[in-house]
Amino acid sequence: MISLTFPDGAQREVPPGTTGLGVAKSISPSLAKRTVAMSLDGKLADLATPIKADAAIKFHARTDPEALELIRHDAAHVMAEAVQELYPGTQVTIGPVIENGFYYDFARDEPFTPDELPKIEEKMREIIARDRPFGCEIVDREAAKRLFRDKGEDFKLELIDAIPEGDDVKLYSQGEWLDLCRGPHMTSTGKVGKGFKLLKIAGAYWRGDSNRPMLQRIYGTAWASEDDLKAYLHQLEEAEKRDHRRLGREMDLFHFQEEAPGAVFWHPKGWALFTALIAYMRRRQDAWGYVEVNSPDMMERSLWEQSGHWEKFGDHMYVTETLDERIYACKPMNCPGHVQIFKHGLKSYRDLPLRIAEFGKVHRYEPSGALHGLLRVRHFTQDDAHIFCTEDQITEECVTLNQQMLSIYRDFGFKNVRIKFSDRPEKRVGGDAVWDKAEAALKRAVEAAGLNYEFNPGEGAFYGPKLEYVLRDAIGRDWQCGTIQVDLNLPGRLGAFYIGPDGEKKEPVMIHRAMFGSLERFTGILIEHHAGHLPLWLAPRQAVVTTIVSDADAYAETVFEVLRAAGLRADIDLRNEKINYKVREHSMAKVPVMLVVGKREAEEGTVSVRRMGSQDQKVMSLEAAVRMLVDEAVPPDLQATAAGTKAA
Repeated sequence: MISLTFPDGAQREVPPGTTGLGVAKSISPSLAKRTVAMSLDGKLADLATPIKADAAIKFHARTDPEALELIRHDAAHVMAEAVQELYPGTQVTIGPVIENGFYYDFARDEPFTPDELPKIEEKMREIIARDRPFGCEIVDREAAKRLFRDKGEDFKLELIDAIPEGDDVKLYSQGEWLDLCRGPHMTSTGKVGKGFKLLKIAGAYWRGDSNRPMLQRIYGTAWASEDDLKAYLHQLEEAEKRDHRRLGREMDLFHFQEEAPGAVFWHPKGWALFTALIAYMRRRQDAWGYVEVNSPDMMERSLWEQSGHWEKFGDHMYVTETLDERIYACKPMNCPGHVQIFKHGLKSYRDLPLRIAEFGKVHRYEPSGALHGLLRVRHFTQDDAHIFCTEDQITEECVTLNQQMLSIYRDFGFKNVRIKFSDRPEKRVGGDAVWDKAEAALKRAVEAAGLNYEFNPGEGAFYGPKLEYVLRDAIGRDWQCGTIQVDLNLPGRLGAFYIGPDGEKKEPVMIHRAMFGSLERFTGILIEHHAGHLPLWLAPRQAVVTTIVSDADAYAETVFEVLRAAGLRADIDLRNEKINYKVREHSMAKVPVMLVVGKREAEEGTVSVRRMGSQDQKVMSLEAAVRMLVDEAVPPDLQATAAGTKAA
C-alpha cells in the first residue's frame, strides 16, 4: 500500500497504481464529478495518472486557480483540432500556455486571415460540446515518429528527437484527434467551457530561428468563466487606449526608428519627463546617503570574463574589436564598474555600508521580435545602486531598502505591490554553499521586514538571489520593476576587500538595488497607468497659455513668462485658431492645465483656468493661479520634506 496525504493533513492508504480519479471516487462521487485534475507533491497531473508512491495529493475543481493553466492548455488542443478539421493538410507544431492565454503554431500554405477566427471559434465550440475524454498513451519513440510521418506532420519528428532519452513520449487524444504532448490535461474537452476567444494571428519562425520556416501563430485567451473573459477583454480594450506608444506620439514624447532598433529617440517633452524621474530619484538617494558615480560604457573583455558576465550573459552583450586587437563589450550591467570604484583606495569596515548609485546606460541585445516600445528595449538607463556592506549589515540594509522602495511606488500612484523571492537559477556563478548563505541572508531580511512574498524558484540573478517588486496598475496588470539582490559572489571574483576590525582582509557583501529598474520601462508603465494624465509635478508640460483673440497675445506672453519664472514647464499657443480646436489639441497632448486668456482677461490681469478632462473653467487672478499651480507642482518627496519641516 502507498500513503496519500491530503491538504488538511488526513491520510489514506491505497494500492500502488490507483489513479487520482479512483481515489476521488473512493471518497465521494460528488468529489470525483467536480474534480478535473490533481497535484502530486505540488506538481499538476492528470486524474488518470497512476499513483506509484507515497505523495501529498490535492484535487482541483475547474474553478480552482490551479486549473486555469489546464483550461488554457486544453483550449489550445481544441483549437488545433478545429484548425485541422477546417483546413486539412495543416501541420500542427507547438502550442504552449502563456500569460493570460495560449497559442498554437501552424504550417499551412495559405495564410490565415482575421475573418477566419470566428469560424475556428465556432468549430471549437462544436468540439467542446462533444465532451470527448482526454486520453494519454505512452508510446515507443520510433512508433511515434512513424505515426506522425504517416500523417505528414514533419515538425513533430524533430520534437520527438528533442525529447531526452529516458523521458516518456506521450500522445494525448481527444476522440479521434491526437497530438504529441507532455500534459497534463483535464478530464474532457467539455471542461474548457465557454470563456475563450481567439485574438490575433502572427508570424513565428520554427523554433525561433530566422533561418527556419515561417509558421502562422494563432493567439487565444481562455478563462474559467465568461465573466472572467469579458473582464479580460475589457482590460485589453483599456490597454489599447492606454498604449504608451500611441500616447507617446500624441504627447510628442519619443519615437523609434529602424536605424536604431530598441533605442529611444527622446523628444524635448519626453526628455523633460525622463529627467524629472531622475531628479526625483537623485533627491531621494541623496537623502538616504548614496554617493553618485559614473562608470565607463565600454570595458575590456577580461573584466567581463572575471565577473562571469562573459560566460553567463555573453549572448546578450554588444562586442567590438579594435585595431589593436583588443576586445571590448558595452556594459550590460553597472555592477562590475562599481566594484572597480569601490576597490580604488583602501576601505575599512568603518567605511561600510558604502552606497554607490549611478544612472547608468546599459546595453543588452534582445531579439527584434521581443522589442516593445519603451517596455522592452536594447539600450536603457537604470537607477542602479550597489551597497557594499558587512554580512551583519545585510538585514538592516534590506529592511530599509524595502521601506524606501514602497514609499517610492506610493509617490507614483502604485499602492498594490507584490513581492517575489527568486532563488538560484540553473545558470549561475558560485558554489552551493555561497548560495545557501546568500539566500538565508535575504530570507532573514524578508522576515525581519514582516513581508509577505511569493516564491519564484530558479529566477534569481546569476550572481545572487533577489526580491522582485511587482506593481499592479490602474487596470489590473502586473509589472515587475524594482529588485533587491544579495551578492556574495561578484566582489570576491573581482578582488574587492575591506579591512575588518581584526586588521584582516574581508570580502564585502554587495547588495544590488534598482527601484525604477529601467527608467525607459518605468516611463512606459507610468504613461499607461495614468493613461497619459500624469500628475502635475510629473507632466512634461504642466500648463499651456492659449489665446482666444490675437488682441491678447501680448498678455499671453506675459503670463507665459511668469509661469516660466515660477519654475513651471509651460508652453504658449498664439495660433490663429478657434479656441475649441486648441482645447481639443492640448487635451489630446494630455496637458494638465490650460490658461485661457482673451481681451477681458488681459484688461483685468486674470486667467481662465481649465483642467484636462473638465468642461469647467475658473477665472482667477494671475498671481493666484500661478501660486496654485506652483503648490500643486511640488513633487511628493519635497511636499513630505516641507511638511516635516513645518511640524518640527
